[in-house]
This record gives sequence, structure tokens and C-alpha cells, in this order.
Amino acid sequence: MSVTEQAAARAALAELDLSYTPAVAEATRPIYERVKDVIPAMEWPFHAPLVHAINRLKREKNAVILAHNYQAPEIFHTVADIVGDSLALARRAVDTDADVIVLAGVHFMAETAKILNPAKTVLIPDGSAGCSLADSITAADVRLLRQKYPGVPIATYVNTSAEVKAESDICITSGNAVKVIESLPGDEVLCIPDEYLAKWVATQTSKKVYTWKGHCEVHERFTGAQLRDYRGRFKGDITIIAHPECPPDVLAEADFVGSTANMQDFVEGRQPKRVLLITECSMADNLQAQNPDVEFVKPCNLCPHMKKITLSNILESLVTLEPRVEVDASVSSRARLAVERMLAVK
Repeated sequence: MSVTEQAAARAALAELDLSYTPAVAEATRPIYERVKDVIPAMEWPFHAPLVHAINRLKREKNAVILAHNYQAPEIFHTVADIVGDSLALARRAVDTDADVIVLAGVHFMAETAKILNPAKTVLIPDGSAGCSLADSITAADVRLLRQKYPGVPIATYVNTSAEVKAESDICITSGNAVKVIESLPGDEVLCIPDEYLAKWVATQTSKKVYTWKGHCEVHERFTGAQLRDYRGRFKGDITIIAHPECPPDVLAEADFVGSTANMQDFVEGRQPKRVLLITECSMADNLQAQNPDVEFVKPCNLCPHMKKITLSNILESLVTLEPRVEVDASVSSRARLAVERMLAVK
């Protein structure tokens, strides 16, 4: 976008009327019905004008919003077109016929969308929305691992940069890690960079799994002692569901371990009376809106990177078509192979 185009976009943004008018209230009333159990009525007048403007701009610009499960309810349930965990977003990103993709998540997710859609405009509303796990490993690290473990397949979590994916044989997510690793040849595998996910995978496969000391700053803060305390507090009348990025002592205390999509399926399918979700706390809010009969106990570990995405910067991104995500062609082509190999595993 040229300097002149950027100036015009900024001027258009400044001219937007974001008043909570009766017309906006009426237009967004059905949307609020979906979130009334998790967004107080007094907050809706602040969200509604942004929601209304975003949904209008999506139609005008043939744009689609992909939102991760850890996004706040006012994003997840009101403006997102495609929602889910990393695997779901990767799969659905390939299928969209939109010209513009807005990724309401973190940077590696936007990179993955761009890798799979090189001809489309891919936006991330805040370019600084990173990931501690992605930051834990570099492409140079992967090349050194390949030297150290010659011939051993390298399965890399999608929670990594495009450069790291490009050095890998195949990608995995927490939802398909075991299935993908079982599909690889040989009796050994490098499962990187999440140490705890790799250790959990090792309990689910006969392969020897080599790990890397990368961690999610949200999930690594949970402890087994916390879970035991919750069980005591509720006299055992609670179902604990944990993400495999949590430490082993946490997973040992859980009733169910699974990806965010697996967690959602468990709650929706079994409708437990009371649930403790051991993951980023916005997911509990999002599931609460869809499962009003389930009581969610919410230990609130927030992802500071996910929370950089807001309705305001989504709107700004749609108006200005910035910040754009670009991936070098030589990196993108190799990273795409790793992602496509993952998507081909059924």
C-alpha cells in the first residue's frame, strides 16, 4: 500500500461513526443473544458499534476472520467466521474463497495462513502478537538437531515460525500429534519444540520421542498441586480437562487430556456438571456461551499475546489492510510442504 493509500485509509478510519445508535442496537441484537451469558449488558454498547462496522467491512472487502479458541468472546462469537484450534484454522484457511484473511490469533498462525494462501492478503491486527513457544526455537536450532539425529524425522509443532517449519519434515498440532507421529517411518522421532506435548505424545506411542525445552507460558504455570486443591475444594465433584502443553504432573491429575478442539468435543458431548479447563481462560468463556448448563470453574491464566487482538485493531486492520503478513517465497514453499504433509494425514 502506497503512502497516499495509507493516508486515505487512516482518514477513512477517523471518519467512521462508532456511536451506539438505535439502528446499531437493533442490528446487533441477535448477535448479543449469543453472548449475553458471558458479556454483561452494560458492556455491549461499547462492543456493538465495532462489531457492526467489522461485519459490514467484511462484506465490502470479501474478508474472512479466523479466530483461535483463546480469543475473547466479543471476537470469537460476534465477528469471527471460522473458529477453532490451530489444526482447524489451518484446514479451513485452505478452503476460504475470501480475498482477505484476518487472523485473530498470534503471528505464527497468520504466517501459516499466508503459507497456505500465498496469493491472498493476510492480516494480523497486531504484528507483535507472538508466542513464547515459537520464540523457543530457531531454524538454526533445527538444522543442528538434524545433524545430531541424522535420519530421524522432525515433527514440528505448528506453534513455530515459518523458518522453523521450512526446516522440518512435517508439522503437528496438539490435536493430531499422535496420529501424525505414528504415520512417520522408523522407531524414533524428534517432536519439537514443546517439551510437555512431546512427553505426553511419548506416553501414547511406542516410538522413541526426542524433545526440546520449549514451553507455553500459559500452560506451564499450572501445577498438579493446584488441581488437587480444586478437587478438594469441590469434594471431587468436578471434571478436570487439561491441554497436553501442561506439565506432566498436571496431566497426571486430569480426567481428560486433549487439544482445544478435543476439549470442546468432550464438553459438548458429555455435558459434565462442573468443569475445570486447564488452558487459556477465554476458552472457558467461549464454551460457556455454547453450553449454558455446564458450570465452568475458571482459573484465569491469560495469554498476553492473544489478548493483543481486539475489536478495535481488527476494525483498523480491515480499514487499512495492514499489518500484512508476508513470508519469503523460498521459506514459504518449504514450510508449505511440512504443513501439507500434516494436513494429508487423516
